[in-house]
Amino acid sequence: MQKVIVTEKLPIKLWLDDIEPGALEQARNLANLPFLFQHVAVMPDAHQGYGMPIGGVMASDEVVIPNAVGVDIGCGMCAVRTSLTTISTEQLKQVLAEIRRKVPLGFEHHKKKQDARLMPKAEGLLEDLPVVAREYQAALTQLGSLGGGNHFIEIQKGDDHRIWLMVHSGSRNLGFKVANYYNHLAMTLNRQWGSRIPTAWQLAFLPLTGPEAQAYLREMRYCVDFAFANRKIMMEKVKDALLTVAAPVFFEPMINIAHNYAALEFHFGKHVLVHRKGATSASAGEIGIVPGSQGSPSYIVKGKGNPESFASCAHGAGRKMGRKQAQRQLDLGQEKKRLDDQGILHEIRSAKDLDEAAGAYKDIDKVVENQLDLVEVLVALHPLAVIKG
Repeated sequence: MQKVIVTEKLPIKLWLDDIEPGALEQARNLANLPFLFQHVAVMPDAHQGYGMPIGGVMASDEVVIPNAVGVDIGCGMCAVRTSLTTISTEQLKQVLAEIRRKVPLGFEHHKKKQDARLMPKAEGLLEDLPVVAREYQAALTQLGSLGGGNHFIEIQKGDDHRIWLMVHSGSRNLGFKVANYYNHLAMTLNRQWGSRIPTAWQLAFLPLTGPEAQAYLREMRYCVDFAFANRKIMMEKVKDALLTVAAPVFFEPMINIAHNYAALEFHFGKHVLVHRKGATSASAGEIGIVPGSQGSPSYIVKGKGNPESFASCAHGAGRKMGRKQAQRQLDLGQEKKRLDDQGILHEIRSAKDLDEAAGAYKDIDKVVENQLDLVEVLVALHPLAVIKG
């Protein structure tokens, strides 16, 4: 932990010393909520989001805040260690081409609905999930698709001398629809109740004792499961693509970790609802993933269960530039050279791609260094080839 701020109603515990003003203001807002439990934890990759910093962790025993989970519910990482110890550039190119044939990228969906048996099972009746039920047929075309933004598929070489596969993706439009529906519902209800929490804070809430919060939590959990199913399907296609050029290959069990969700957990002697927005669980012994940018290492880590962070850690490098800012300010030639010099097959082609250039992200090694009280590093993974959404 780098710093503790004690000027607000409850403390803010920071695992970084360079937090941007907007993210700090959002953390201060959280620290002054009447239903905040214990303190706010801000991870080393934190930057400004909607309502709550991305890289923020908060808990409450009274309410759920949809904006403290975010719009890409269940977004997360999965990684698989393979039996391969080496792969050639030509093989990598063939694998990337095969993945692009199998996995829709960006705003693309499958042209046909996927097998409904691959969809998560609802806790009860599908009709008990009104937003999911409405979007279900559309979600069948999104299952097994990467999405845009910072989502990626990457082939990596570990310092354990093995080739690794990694996928970063979320719940696609399904999670977005659920998040927006319940955030707007919370805003409407908060106005009706005369909530004293300023609207400008973007932290509308739903009391856990009410049916609206329980409905949100059911739909949120479905989106978390959908995002996991989405990643699993893509990982199988990545494995199939690798097998077309490098058989035989053996694959170890998949590591999976989500970083946008709320979960009932036991902390500081009480059961509370922990909101992680751009943060992952790091319970004692739990294996997790902290990805870098497409020009920097990613890390397989083991949680230490530090109670001060609500047993959480960073979910990645974290942005240091907004998307438009990166496109304006970063030098295309320099960013391409940075990746080319490392021999990485990358996705930086034109100025519009600079929003996902390595220069738009924080130093992943500093992020990891700042959270060594939260996780132990097990394996460092160097990128070999990257597909972006």
